[in-house]
Amino acid sequence: MATGSSANELYSSTVSRLSNIRMEENAQNQNPGQLLSIDTVPQNMLPSNAPNNHQSNLHSSGLEREGVSGNGSHSHASRRQGSNSSVGSNSASSSQSSSSTQSHHSNSHPVYNWQATKTTVKERFAFMFNNEILCDVHFIVGRDIQQQRIPAHKFVLSVGSAVFDAMFNGTLATRADEIELPDVEPAAFLALLRFLYSDEVQIGPETVMTTLYTAKKYAVPALEKHCVDFLKSNLGSDNAFMLLTQARLFDEPQLAALCLEMIDKNTTEALGADGFTDIDLDTLNAVLERDTLRIREAKLFQAVVRWSEAECSRQQLPATPENKRSVLGRALSLVRFPLMSVEEFAVGAAQSGLLSDREVVSLFLYFTVNPKPAVGFLEVPRCCMTGKEQTVNRFQQIESRWGYSGTSDRIRFIVDRRIFVVGFGLYGSIHGPTEYDVTLQVIHTASGMVCGSNNTSFSCDGSNYTFRVMFKEPVEIHPNTSYTASATLKGPDSHYGTKGLRKVTLDCPSGGKVTFQFSYAAGNNNGTSVEDGQIPEIIFYT
Repeated sequence: MATGSSANELYSSTVSRLSNIRMEENAQNQNPGQLLSIDTVPQNMLPSNAPNNHQSNLHSSGLEREGVSGNGSHSHASRRQGSNSSVGSNSASSSQSSSSTQSHHSNSHPVYNWQATKTTVKERFAFMFNNEILCDVHFIVGRDIQQQRIPAHKFVLSVGSAVFDAMFNGTLATRADEIELPDVEPAAFLALLRFLYSDEVQIGPETVMTTLYTAKKYAVPALEKHCVDFLKSNLGSDNAFMLLTQARLFDEPQLAALCLEMIDKNTTEALGADGFTDIDLDTLNAVLERDTLRIREAKLFQAVVRWSEAECSRQQLPATPENKRSVLGRALSLVRFPLMSVEEFAVGAAQSGLLSDREVVSLFLYFTVNPKPAVGFLEVPRCCMTGKEQTVNRFQQIESRWGYSGTSDRIRFIVDRRIFVVGFGLYGSIHGPTEYDVTLQVIHTASGMVCGSNNTSFSCDGSNYTFRVMFKEPVEIHPNTSYTASATLKGPDSHYGTKGLRKVTLDCPSGGKVTFQFSYAAGNNNGTSVEDGQIPEIIFYT
């Protein structure tokens, strides 16, 4: 305001201004076909090719924009913000939002007095999203043909992001009208702006990772959380490895833990997914270090070989045994070859060329002689499964004197959902503390294939309790498929169970139920049947 203007002069000029506007509106009402003249239309609704004869400051107050002079005269200068051609180019993306957040306005259809139609601050800010009206900065987002010019408002961005606040208002604030963001995808940047302007979240499978990256870059934790929650809700065995890699990259430990849990429970499916061979070496090592994978070590080794072949291709190396071992590095030593059966090792790893002759010989000795020699690979079973361990007991009463002569005790069973068997509960000696040698097996009944086995021993104290004997690794049991539980014991007479149950149903900690159905295993079974015998318990996880 010029010096010397009195309050009365300012009041008079303002009243005069309002009267002139009212007269102009009345004249238009009498001539509805007549368009507003250039001098009376606010500059933010002018077509881009309209002449602009007024000078004003975008950030000045309303009184300053009136151009009040020292003698009380005033001009009709109004806010000026010409439309930009980039608005039209972005109209496709705005069509996905609701009518309350429409943000693209054609230059040929200017909007006057749009504020009157927006009843809340949220609606007014949402209207300004990706809109040239009042914008004071443009972002050149993306690269090459994907590049977009996106309008924005420094105030809105600074309120929603500390990074933008520093960019526009800090000691090293930029003065540029256009800011280039070549490392950000336009769709992700628009998702970020939409959230800052309206709290609206629009993310999908194709954009969630780039939006998460953008939200982290500009320190918008609320949008980060929405992205992580979206990933959690869409996590499955088919994308667990891909999301694990991204979670580690973006430092999202909670998401990474959920991915690892999914891999633990669905190891076979996760390793078979396309994304497995695309993971980085550090992620592969992190998975191979786990004690909770539900897969046979021979199949895990096959997956590791597939990864090494893919990595050789990425590095443009021939997939020779030497190169595959080289790209694996420490990962090869994390494969627990001692957990394989001698047959699995002989037909697989021993012939792969990835192991040295000395390693192959030492592993064969480990499988065949006692005491077992030291080998450079872990022999810790991968049975430390997550979740809650459960046990099904098929007998209601315990009796004495069950003898052993080298024949296996066997019982068949079927379950109605997938489980992982990790061991059996067996009866011990009736003669006091004793140690038994035992061979455990789970056999696929139809094919005779051994799904899991372990040669071990267990000690008992002479009581009629059951004693846990575990497999080296979890044995996957598919629903509605017949399996045979087998235990070959060497030791004195033991307790045994009677009044057996054909059907037992248990509640699962993860929800739902699991039903076991037991049946007689024909052939050599040492007398064990549904009604009485050994193998009273199956220890499992769901």
